[in-house]
Amino acid sequence: MTKSVFIGVCGGSGSGKSYLARALAESFMPGVATTIGLDAYYWPKEKVPEQIRGNYDHPDALEGQLIAEHLKLWRKGDIVYMPQYDFARHDRHPDTVTLAATPVMIIDSFLLFSLPMVVEQLSFAVFVDAPADVRLARRLARDVRERGRSVDDILEHYFATVRPMHEQFVEPHKNTADLVVCSTQPLEHELAQVLPAVLERFPVLEKRLKPKTAV
Repeated sequence: MTKSVFIGVCGGSGSGKSYLARALAESFMPGVATTIGLDAYYWPKEKVPEQIRGNYDHPDALEGQLIAEHLKLWRKGDIVYMPQYDFARHDRHPDTVTLAATPVMIIDSFLLFSLPMVVEQLSFAVFVDAPADVRLARRLARDVRERGRSVDDILEHYFATVRPMHEQFVEPHKNTADLVVCSTQPLEHELAQVLPAVLERFPVLEKRLKPKTAV
């Protein structure tokens, strides 16, 4: 059986959690760390629960049971056929990605801490905090640049589901994390908090860091 360390990185949409997750993974030598974005686990369009149709910010929009099953498989050292999600079609892609466990598995999602069956499998939990105006500004810039959405559409979505779902399912879990970092600080400052905390809990990982990584 593998002895993978499962690190969860959570925070509101636009908090910078994905940047931190990737930077954390890149602090380790090649092949040591893998990042898993839970956006891949949105339900196929035809299976989205009726009561939350159109609300991608609710935990039930994710196939939580499948996520938990895949984490268990990775923990056993098995290969997982991980789904992919097509945001252009708002549907799950027919192809999957074959992914084996690595010593460090970094799980990234704004809804992560609202999925109890997933949280119970985490080895270490990090919450990335950021003020609401910062998160909204980052989301606006990203969705206009990367998804071709209009500002009006983004703001309508934000006030309809993003903000209320954040207040209900994201923010309340901040104080349950092992560590809270603020993403208005430089990324290097965040890493300087997260890496030592992870290594204190799992000192065996220190020899897996890239030689130039300072902690």
